[in-house]
Amino acid sequence: MIHTLKALGGMQVAPHHMAAQAGRDVLRDGGNAVEAMVAAAATIAVVYPHMNAIGGDGFWLIHEPGRAPVAIDASGPAATMASRDFYAGLDAIPPRGATAALTVAGTVGGWQRALEVASAWGPALPLPRLLQDAIRHAQDGVVVTDSQSALTRAKLAGLKDAPGFAQAYLVNGEPPAPGHLLRQPALGRTLGQLAERGLDDFYRGELAQRIGAELERLGSPLRGSDLAAYRAQLVEPLAVRLGDSTVYNLPPPTQGLAALMILGLFERLGVTEGEGFAHLHGLVEATKRAFRVRDRVVTDPGRLPADPRGFLQPEALTALAAEIDPDRALPWPDPASPGDTIWMGAIDRQGRAVSFIQSVYWEFGSGTVLQDSGICWQNRGISFSLDPKALNCLEPGRKPFHTLNPSLALFDDGRVMPYGTMGGEGQPQTQAAVFTRYARFGQGLQQAVTAPRWLLGRTWGDVSTTLKLEQRFDPALVQALREAGHLVELLPEAFSDTMGHAGALVRHPDGVIEGAVDPRSDGVVAAV
Repeated sequence: MIHTLKALGGMQVAPHHMAAQAGRDVLRDGGNAVEAMVAAAATIAVVYPHMNAIGGDGFWLIHEPGRAPVAIDASGPAATMASRDFYAGLDAIPPRGATAALTVAGTVGGWQRALEVASAWGPALPLPRLLQDAIRHAQDGVVVTDSQSALTRAKLAGLKDAPGFAQAYLVNGEPPAPGHLLRQPALGRTLGQLAERGLDDFYRGELAQRIGAELERLGSPLRGSDLAAYRAQLVEPLAVRLGDSTVYNLPPPTQGLAALMILGLFERLGVTEGEGFAHLHGLVEATKRAFRVRDRVVTDPGRLPADPRGFLQPEALTALAAEIDPDRALPWPDPASPGDTIWMGAIDRQGRAVSFIQSVYWEFGSGTVLQDSGICWQNRGISFSLDPKALNCLEPGRKPFHTLNPSLALFDDGRVMPYGTMGGEGQPQTQAAVFTRYARFGQGLQQAVTAPRWLLGRTWGDVSTTLKLEQRFDPALVQALREAGHLVELLPEAFSDTMGHAGALVRHPDGVIEGAVDPRSDGVVAAV
């Protein structure tokens, strides 16, 4: 994919083509960007089950022309019973199974909150219309992607014994082959019930009662009372001012702070040319400084050790950028965090824009699939520590650290750019690559997403903290990075899933919308 697609009537981008088309069709039916995103979010939870589910979390950035962006934190807290005593005798929370399902799933509550925000924009499409594609795909079946098949096989040892996993996602005990028709009738019925009774049924209705009862029966600390107490929250986004734009992201418990710091630090390095040593080295070194701040600061928003906005002030960024050596790499033994996620963007005819991310944390989350409802539950809570002195120590009602962070840029010339990616530690790094390539070095939007990428640290279950590069980089650049002290690891693929599935949209003041989708994904740009 090398050509940037353009349209006037609205656009949806997603890492699976059916999700993008579901959102596009809502736009075509007169829906707004939020309604399109709800349709896409419900659909991708069905067609890309290894990456996300309605048993996961989500985060929103919503921009209406003439107004400041608003953010929605649709992440769930630890259950009331999820104390350190519950995990007594363990060094860490188990990554799979029912005891890994310890936090409330917030994404459906986020859909509900976003639709409330959009209700001020005029007549709404009915909820059954928004969920109809997701329901149909769950009932009729979806074709298993290469990505789902390969990841199921790679992670089978940890997933096969999780409650309900084999019944939901395996074929005679084996991973499905690419092209297998996967039907999810229980999930289809659940989505149908939400369409009929409303999204609140997930938390305070008959569906919530059944979810809570099954989780309890399986051994999870979650109860129906935890669901009933949940509400997605409107929060003030973080922002960093650059030379020609303001970029927005989510506050803690997400790593949005790191994504914004990377751009603010890189801006101060004075790099004038893309794709060379100064570009890659500068962003990698900015990433290291930003991650160290993130690891000291980002936790449950009610327990922050410092105000994250202070690190985005010009004087703070300038001082930290001065520590970056333009020629040498800072040693990097620091640990990293994995994650499997989807990012999607939507812009409607009126210029309203959404940057959205939805996740179950690891591939298939906890692996626990509720047989009564077909819901696969996240394992986001395993990012808690059982060490009472840790920044992200487990406590009931506390929110875990999130890698999730969607971005949205407002340019001074009137352009609006929602962009983002999946990929754990790679999310802020890929965002920085896409943004700087497009906004600083003049690359076309699709070129900025397609171009070879890098990743400092690990994702997708990798344990190394090397600087990973796709094969397409110039060998001379690779050698220069090594000579500067970077521990470089060349990946065997030219387009590696390790680098995540990115996407971006840009709306220009004249109404033209550009879109780019990641060739590493199964997605498309779908336009009205």
